[in-house]
Amino acid sequence: MRALAMQAAPGEGPLSRQTLALVDALWEPAWLVDAHTLRVLAINAPALALLGRTRADVVGQLAEALLDTPEDLAFWAGLQGPGGDTELLSRTLLLQADGQPLHVERRIHRVDLPGEPGLLVVSLRDMTPERRALDERDTLIAELRATLESTADGLLVTDLDGRIRAFNRRFTQLWRLPDHLAGGQDEAVYAWMLDNVQEPEPYQRQLQAIERGALVPATDRIVLRSGQVLERVMHTQWSRGRPIGRVWSFRDLSERLAADQRIETLSTIDTLTGVPNRRQLTQKLAAAIAEAQRRHGRLALLLLDVDAFKQINDSLGQGIGDRVLVEVSQRIRHALRGGDLVGRVGGDQFAVLVHHAGAEAAEHAARRVLRATEAPYEIEGAQFTLTCSIGVALFPDAADSAHDLLRRAETAMQAAKAGGRAGFRFHHANTHDDEVRKRVRLDHAMRQALAQQRFRLHYQPQLDLASGRVVGTEALIRWKDAHYGDISPGEFIPVAEASGFIVQIGDWVLGEAVAQAAQWHRAGRVLPVSINVSALQFQQSGFVTRVSRALAQAQLPPALLELELTESILVRDAAEALERLQALAALGVRLAIDDFGTGYSSLAYLKRFPIDALKIDRRFVRGLPDDESDAAIVRAIVQMAHALGLRVVAEGVELPAQRDFLAGIGCNMYQGFLFAPALEPQALLERLPPTP
Repeated sequence: MRALAMQAAPGEGPLSRQTLALVDALWEPAWLVDAHTLRVLAINAPALALLGRTRADVVGQLAEALLDTPEDLAFWAGLQGPGGDTELLSRTLLLQADGQPLHVERRIHRVDLPGEPGLLVVSLRDMTPERRALDERDTLIAELRATLESTADGLLVTDLDGRIRAFNRRFTQLWRLPDHLAGGQDEAVYAWMLDNVQEPEPYQRQLQAIERGALVPATDRIVLRSGQVLERVMHTQWSRGRPIGRVWSFRDLSERLAADQRIETLSTIDTLTGVPNRRQLTQKLAAAIAEAQRRHGRLALLLLDVDAFKQINDSLGQGIGDRVLVEVSQRIRHALRGGDLVGRVGGDQFAVLVHHAGAEAAEHAARRVLRATEAPYEIEGAQFTLTCSIGVALFPDAADSAHDLLRRAETAMQAAKAGGRAGFRFHHANTHDDEVRKRVRLDHAMRQALAQQRFRLHYQPQLDLASGRVVGTEALIRWKDAHYGDISPGEFIPVAEASGFIVQIGDWVLGEAVAQAAQWHRAGRVLPVSINVSALQFQQSGFVTRVSRALAQAQLPPALLELELTESILVRDAAEALERLQALAALGVRLAIDDFGTGYSSLAYLKRFPIDALKIDRRFVRGLPDDESDAAIVRAIVQMAHALGLRVVAEGVELPAQRDFLAGIGCNMYQGFLFAPALEPQALLERLPPTP
C-alpha cells in the first residue's frame, strides 16, 4: 500500500490498486485529476513518454501545468465555479519531448469509481496521421485545382450520370458562362451550353446519352453560335477497375483553323499579286483537263513572260519591279473572260487558263492580253512601256496533262522570244521542242565553259586609213567546245542575253581584255582595246565601279579602253544612260556607238552624250563602192560624225576598193578581213612591225 500511496497526491488518500492498474492499462496517454483540488493523482507510461517527464515530477502537480492551452485553462477555471462543465472534447497541438509537434484529440470527463468519487480522466489520442492525411488531401485538392486552372483547355468534370462535380475558369471563358451559373447547377449549365451551339439537336442527343450513362464519341467538334470551333474530348475516370465519372476537355480550335487557312492560302496564292500561284494553277489546270476529257472539250494555256523585265529591276529598283508585276497581273485579269484564270508561275511569268477554247479563241485571248500589257505604265513618276512574249498550248492537241501542257506552252513562249519577242506563238510538235532543248543544252554548256575557262579572246586590228598603221584592236569572244566544236558568237550570245548570263560573260571579257591591253602596254605596245557592252550589262548598277576596278587592278591607262554601246542602250532610259556615260567619261574611258545606223539613229542623243566615235555597221560597208544607197549612207555618217567632232570606224572591210572609198570620204579607221581576222594575242603581235 505504501507504493500505491506514493502515486497519489501528497495529503490525499491513496488510489486503489484497481484504479491504478486501469490507468496503466490504457494504451492512450492518460492521467487522473482530483476534481476538487485539480491535482494529478496518477499518470500512465504513454503520457510520461509523450510529455518527457517522470512520474515523480507529475503526480501532485496542478492539472493546468500539463495542458495550459487557453481552452484547458478555461476548463479548469470553470470547475471552480458553480455549474461548471465537467466534459471537454477538442483538438490541440502539443510539442513532444523531442520538440516535434503532435496533433492530439484531448478528452476530459468525470468518472465516479466505487470508493473513489470526484475523479477526472484526461486522455489524449494521437491525431497526427489523420491530420497528415487531411493535409495531404488538402494539398492534393489544391494541386488539382491549380492544374485545372493552369491548363489551356476548358475542363468539365461529371459523374457517370452527368452531374457536374467541377469545372475550371477556362471552361467558363470558352462557353461564356455567366457569373450566376458559376456555382455549377447541372440543368442550368447544360441549358446554357445547349443554347450556344449552332446545331443543338445532335448536342441534345449527346446530353441525353450522358444522362443515361451511355458512352459517347471520344472526340468531336462543336461550333458555337459565336463562330468559335471547339474540340471536345471525353476521358473516362476509373477507380479500382470501374468507371466513376468523366472529364470533358474543350479546346478552342478557331485560331488554329484560321492559321491553317492562312497557310493554305499562302501555299496557293501568290503573296505579291494575289493571283493563284503555280501550285494552285497546276491543280486548276489538272481539274480543267479532267473535265474537258469527260466532256470531250478543249482548252488553252497561255504562258506569258515579261520581256527584259530584269532591266526594270536593275534600272528602276525591285520596288517598282514588284509594282509592275502587280499591274501586269491586274491587266491580264481585266482582259480575260469571266471563267478564265490567271496565275503567277514564277518570277515575271504568268499563265492563263482559257476554258472551252480552240485555236481561234486562244488567239483572241492572247491578243487581248498583249494589248492590255503593252499600254504605257506610270509608276512612282517613272513612265515606260513593256512588251510580253506568249506561248500558247492547246488541249488535247499539244498535251493531255497539266505538266506537259505547261511545258509545251513554255516551249512556244521561248520560240516567241527567239522570234523577236512582243508577240505570241502556238506550240507545234517537234519543231519547238527541238529548239528549246537545243537552247537549254547550249545555255548549260556555256555556263560550264565560263566556269572551266574555255572561252578565249581574239583581237581584230583596227587601222588608221591615212597611215595604214594598227592603232587599236577590238576584243571578240571565241568558244571551242569539246562536244559542239567551234560555236559562233552569233549562236550563243543571243542565248546568253535571253537568260541574263550575258552579264557574267561581259564581266569576264572586260577583265581579260583590260589585262591583255595592260600586258601589251608594259611591253611597249600602245594598243587600245575595244569591247562590246550588252544593254543588260550596262544597266547593272555597279557597272561603272566594275570598269574602274578592272582598270586599277590591271594598271591600264583608262584612255586605252574603249566601250562599244548600241544605240538602243542610249534611248531606253536617256537620263540614266547620260549619268552613267558621264561617269565613264570622267574615268577617262573612251566611248563608241556600235552598229551605227541600224538602231534608232536619234541624232539628238549624239549631241548630249560624251561619245568619242561611231562604228559603221558592216551591212553598209558590204555594198561599197558600187551600191549608191550604201555609199550615200556611209558618206552622210562620216560627214555628220566629223561635224560633231567624232571619229568614224568602218567594220567588215574586205576589199581594197572598200578601203579606198572610205579613205576618200575621210573615214578615220577600219577593221576587217582585208588586213586580218580576229587573232590570238601572239598572232596579232606577229602581224605588227617590231617595236623601235
